[in-house]
Order: sequence, then C-alpha cells, then structure tokens
Amino acid sequence: MKSIKDGYGIDNLTMLTDFYELTMANGYFQAGLDDRIAYFDLFFRRVPDGGGFAIMAGLQQVVEYLKELRFTSEDIQYLRSKQLFCEEFLEYLEAFEFKCDVWAVPDGTPIFPHEPILTVRGPIMQAQFIETMLLLIVNHQSLIATKANRIVRAAKGIPVLEFGTRRAHGASAAIYGAKAAYIGGCVGTACTIADRDFNVPAQGTMAHSWVQMFPNEYEAFKTYAKIYPDNCILLVDTYNVLKSGVPAAIKVFKEIRPRHMGIRIDSGDIAYLTKRARKMLDDADLHEVKITVSNSLDEHIISDVLAEGAKIDGFGVGERLITAKSESVFGGVYKLSAIEENGKIIPKIKISENVEKITNPGFKTLYRLYDKATGKALADLIALDGEEAPKNDGYEIFDPNAIWKRKTLCNYEAINLRKAIFLEGKCVYDVPAIDETREYCKEQIARLWDETLRFENPQTYYVDLTQKLWDMKSDLLRNINTKL
Repeated sequence: MKSIKDGYGIDNLTMLTDFYELTMANGYFQAGLDDRIAYFDLFFRRVPDGGGFAIMAGLQQVVEYLKELRFTSEDIQYLRSKQLFCEEFLEYLEAFEFKCDVWAVPDGTPIFPHEPILTVRGPIMQAQFIETMLLLIVNHQSLIATKANRIVRAAKGIPVLEFGTRRAHGASAAIYGAKAAYIGGCVGTACTIADRDFNVPAQGTMAHSWVQMFPNEYEAFKTYAKIYPDNCILLVDTYNVLKSGVPAAIKVFKEIRPRHMGIRIDSGDIAYLTKRARKMLDDADLHEVKITVSNSLDEHIISDVLAEGAKIDGFGVGERLITAKSESVFGGVYKLSAIEENGKIIPKIKISENVEKITNPGFKTLYRLYDKATGKALADLIALDGEEAPKNDGYEIFDPNAIWKRKTLCNYEAINLRKAIFLEGKCVYDVPAIDETREYCKEQIARLWDETLRFENPQTYYVDLTQKLWDMKSDLLRNINTKL
C-alpha cells in the first residue's frame, strides 16, 4: 500500500505542528525537563450533530506519522533562522528518535465523550510535540466516519457512495475523508486515489458534459452503453428527467441490453422523480434497472425521501458528507493527565469554569461492558491503568450527566477497548485491512441499543469512572480548591 501523507506530495509532516509545540519543547529542554515522563490523553467532549456516539478513525495515519517522525536538515535550518532555539536543542532534533508509548482504541470503534481514546506516555518534549498532528488526524477522520455512519443508517440498507472529492477542503481531506467514510459504512467513493492507495472501491460513470457532447441523450447513452456494458449507469437529468432522459435510457437498455443497467438523477424532486421513473422502467419490463440519486444529500433528506416512498437503489452523497457540513468540527482535545517522578505516577488535572472541560486525571484505560444475553453494550468504564475490570456480580454504574441516576449491571462481559500501538517508540500494532476495519465498525454499532442509535434525542450512554478514579479526581479538586 502506498502511503499518502498530505495529498500534496510532502513526504515528511514532522513540521506540521503548532509553533508553540516547538517553543515549549525548547523550553522544556533548557529547563532540564526534557526527559520528564508525561502522559497525555486524546478525547472529545461532545458528539457531533447531537448524536448518541462517534466513531474512531485515523489510527492508521497516526501510526504512519509516528513511524516517520524525523527532522530534516532543512527543518533545522529553518528553526535556526527563527533565532529562538538554543543550539543544543537543535542538535537534539537532528538526532531525534521517537521513544513514546501509545495506546488507542481501534479504528471503527464507537466512542463516547471524555473517554481516553488515545494515550501517549513518554518524554514531555516528544509527547507534547505530536499533539497537533494527532488531533488533526483523529479529529478529521473521526468526524467524517461519524457523519458517514449517520447517513448510512438513514439509508436503511440502501448503498451509499461518497461523492465529495471536489468539495473537500483540500486534497488530503478528500483522500482521508473517503477512507473514513468507507470505515463509517459507505460502500465506495468517487475518489480514485483512495482506491489506489487504500483499497476503498472507486466507482463512477458520467457527468452532464458527456450528454451535452452528443446531439441528444439517446446518442450519448447508446455510445456509453456500448463502451461500458458492465457498468452502464446513465445520467438522465441533463435536460428533462421524465420527458427525455428516462425514455432515452429505456430505449438504449432495450436495444443494447447492458449487463448492468442503472440511471442516476442529480436534481429535482427526488421522491417524485424516482417514483415516476421506477414506474416507467417497470412498465418497460426493465425491473432490474437500478435508480441512484445524488444532489446535496444528508441523513435528514435521505430519511425524508424514503418516508415519502422514493424508489431508490443507491445514494451518492457529496459535500454534506465530506465536509460534515452540519457540524464541521469534531472537537477532540489532548490534555496532560499525569507525570512520573522517581518512577511514581503523579496525576494531573485541569479545571475550568465549564464543568465539561474538567479533565480526568491519571494513567487510564477503558472497558466496555457487554450484556452476555444480548451482546449489547451496556456501559463504558474509565479505569486507572492496572485496575481489573469489575467482577460480574452486580456492578453499580452512574449516569454520566446525573450521578444520582444509577443502574446495576449483571451478567456482563468486560472488554478492554484499548490496544498497545507503540512501546518505547516501536510499533507493536498491526493495522487491519480496511475491509476488516469496516466490518468491525458495522459489528460494533450493531451492539449498541436502538435508543443510542436514533438521531433525535438519543439515550445518553453510560460512561462511568471507577471508584478509585472518582476518588482521585475528587481529591485533586478538593486540594486545588483549598489552595485557591
């Protein structure tokens, strides 16, 4: 598999970072803190679009980025020109070697607010420096995977293609957006390079310009059908869908009989046009012809047209998917949670006037509790590293937004969601094939309750802290308030 870095041919993205990461690194170095071990958690605070869950995506690119961290001579020359960094620090960068540990939940995993979906442990200079790129990758790809899955679920089993390459916010957003959309459940993409480099199936037929190049739709369709008899999907809305487009397609289908036949409608009243087109095709004894629609679709429009009885066999979704137009920011953050002193982990906490911005301290892991009878996910539990999963003898868990709301869990299986990705700078994780990740995502979403899956006012999923972690957090807050 060829590795795409940013879509513009830049091989090394080490310097794709906020400048303060470098000034802090130089500061740590000169303050003698460069080897201090720190722990950072990557998490998000709110599900986009008011949804019940999000989907983790981007881990493959995180692995590629961390494997190739290095500072080139040009990087060092640039930094020297800023006249901000000491020579000893620049010499350190010249010989840079990544030495951190990384744990993360796999791509395709349903995730919830405040969970440590990725944790970095290592020298503060290194663990801090990679913040920008980790957030860039996970924020973007998790956002698109989450949006894609909403759209796929709205389609109720009808295939969805990602059509947004030309509306993406740059080349890398198009490429990695297509990959994330596939993980989220789309069946393919219009983005050719995503197929070449990531095995996301690319599909496509014709644009309106093809039809306009011929004297009429019949000639355009007939020519295309002869060239592509195995993939003959005709765009029927260049002039008039029902008066000329569909009749011309029917004539060509009956004359040429391509092995795979379909029409696409890219404008107009989708519900009305597809119902009329389906009747015309059926009346012509062309029941096997598929109808695909596009044109600024999202989960809400798809739900509406299906409720209206639209006759659709496939959706092409572009700009509102690839840009996550309804809510274009995922909001993942990367916060210090602990440091090490003399081999002992010292928890750290950030407080805020906004309660949702108060962090969970310490070195943590994440369990998901599944009902043994149904296989459904019951709740998630954030635990301190080394804590065993709760025993299956009636575990009491709290509502994350209202601690007075409790429920007791019985007959469950606890699974640690996080995997070791890097240990001492060496990658120890085999990235699954994308089809395996996509299937895993589908299986894991099927293990969520319908109440969590609904679009409007989804049931809040329980994400609790173990008693030990809760007590640690409470003690830190009390001590800080006392000092203040």
